[in-house]
Amino acid sequence: QVQLVESGGGLVQPGGSLTLSCVGSRSAFSEYVMGWYRQAPGKQHELVARMSSAGFRVYEDSVMGRFTISRDNAKNTLSLQMNSLKPEDTAVYYCTAGSNWAADDYWGQGTQVTVSS
Repeated sequence: QVQLVESGGGLVQPGGSLTLSCVGSRSAFSEYVMGWYRQAPGKQHELVARMSSAGFRVYEDSVMGRFTISRDNAKNTLSLQMNSLKPEDTAVYYCTAGSNWAADDYWGQGTQVTVSS
C-alpha cells in the first residue's frame, strides 16, 4: 500500500505559476511509475504527465512546454512545476503511483488549482 499526499494547490492569476508536490509513504517509491492527473468540474480525469523510475516523461499536449514533472526518490517526492497557467488548467490535481506504465494503482486525495483573475 502506498499513501500519497499532495500539496501546493491554490488560487493563481492567469499567466502565473504554481508547484505541486506529492509525498509518498513507501521506501520503494523509486520503483513506481508516478503521474499527475486532473479533473475539472463536469469532466473525466485527464492524464497531465507521467514519469517512469528511469526518468522517461510524457505530457498531455495542452501542457507541453508549460508544465514539468520531476521526482526526488531520496525524498519520496514527486513535483509538478506549472508555468503560464490558463483558466482551463483549473481542476483538482491528483498524484498517482503505479507498478507499471499502464497502471495507476494508488491515488492521492487531490489538491485544488484555480486559475482566475
